[in-house]
Amino acid sequence: MLPLEGLTVVAVEQAVAAPFCSSRLADAGARVIKVERPEGDFARGYDAAAKGQSSYFVWLNRGKESVVIDLTTNEGRATLEGLISSADVLLQNLKPGSMDKLGFSLDRLKKDYPALICCTISGYGDDGPHAHRKAYDLLIQAESGLASVTGGPEGPSRVGVSIVDIGTGATAHAAILEALIGRSRHGKGADIRISMFDVMADWLTVPLLNAEAGNPPQRMGLAHPSIAPYGVFRSKDGKDILISIQSEREWKKLCADVLGQPALPDDRRFSNMVERVRNRALTDKTVGDSFAAMTRDQLLKRLSDADIAFAEVNTMADLAVHPHLRRIEVDTPAGVVTYPAPAAIVVDQPRHYGAVPGIGDHTEIPKASRARTKS
Repeated sequence: MLPLEGLTVVAVEQAVAAPFCSSRLADAGARVIKVERPEGDFARGYDAAAKGQSSYFVWLNRGKESVVIDLTTNEGRATLEGLISSADVLLQNLKPGSMDKLGFSLDRLKKDYPALICCTISGYGDDGPHAHRKAYDLLIQAESGLASVTGGPEGPSRVGVSIVDIGTGATAHAAILEALIGRSRHGKGADIRISMFDVMADWLTVPLLNAEAGNPPQRMGLAHPSIAPYGVFRSKDGKDILISIQSEREWKKLCADVLGQPALPDDRRFSNMVERVRNRALTDKTVGDSFAAMTRDQLLKRLSDADIAFAEVNTMADLAVHPHLRRIEVDTPAGVVTYPAPAAIVVDQPRHYGAVPGIGDHTEIPKASRARTKS
């Protein structure tokens, strides 16, 4: 039996953040009823990379039931009310104020369904000058300052994945699980509010504190602002290898066993982390010159033998054939799609992943196994 079997989640969701959260709840056995507008979740049209279907939608909507409801009609709102009445969790990330206008204010829902766990995802929260703004991943990357510490010296950059959406979805997932544990103890539901801006601000604590201390982080590409050497160096045959030196012991090991310069740590310019960072250009040139004299295979062997932390700078083509890539197979309306498996492995409890629904596949929805009575 899966850990969330028997629980029902109603997800009035779109795009990425909320679907990320609810997909993980579905993976754990929850019945997730995805409420879609008649034209469907707009993420269905983001691209056509998964057998002519959206890669985003195929990734984030496995194992859910798709129910089309026109919430602009009385009948549609009554249908949603019926679903909520038998749900354990209501998750939604519509435009701020939309659920209130439809008659589903949180104050009313908490009164009518005191055991219901409500999780609301927004861009900027309930209060403040931006509370009613629409918010999407890249907008929050810019507004939060994340883009200012991402990229190289030439300018700010977007993180290469939808990190705000994913981080927000993961935060919502954890908060809902906490609320379910709490309800099992005291029987009460929860009113969870999560803003995308808050999630990113939390994650940006270290660069923010450094900036407030007078040391604003610089955009350094694939390098670390406070550790050296920690960056990319190129081999004789043109392969990029990233190394990370975290301690003086590792630095001495790198110099002796990889660079072939055991006396280098005695040079005051390289004698400790502070000096190496202060003299970063020289540090990186010294390491880079040694790397440039060896092939990729020679370097990887030396780094491995010396137990130095390293990685190759791979592409998506490299990831596709990476020996550590685990995949799952998921049924979709266009056939089976394989993609990376969720990270968590529960030993001796293999997971099976449900199909991706077509628009409205479950609109004629059977009654839930148990209903929640209004108080």
